[in-house]
Amino acid sequence: MLVAFSVAPSGTGNADGSVHDAVAAAVRVVRDSGLPHRTTSMFTEIEGEWDEVFDVIKRATEAVAPYGSRVSLVLKADIRPGWSGELDGKIERLEAAIDRQGGDSGEA
Repeated sequence: MLVAFSVAPSGTGNADGSVHDAVAAAVRVVRDSGLPHRTTSMFTEIEGEWDEVFDVIKRATEAVAPYGSRVSLVLKADIRPGWSGELDGKIERLEAAIDRQGGDSGEA
């Protein structure tokens, strides 16, 4: 399964609203898990079996908790039994489809 998730504290007391230290703590948990993953500006994607993925997400959420008075967690999952390597496979198929259609316009 693939899961895209975003976890961030609120009630941090930071005047600028920055949550990068908290997000860094969550991303460290994901990286240390050994599971395939990718972090972008808005989400972290992680791939693995149900129990192992959700264990990592739980621990990442717990790592963020000390940074604020509450935590927000957003999840999106692609559950496709029997498939693996989809963290890159889905992107490769998308790029191939774009190439077949005549290139990249730079827009989503």
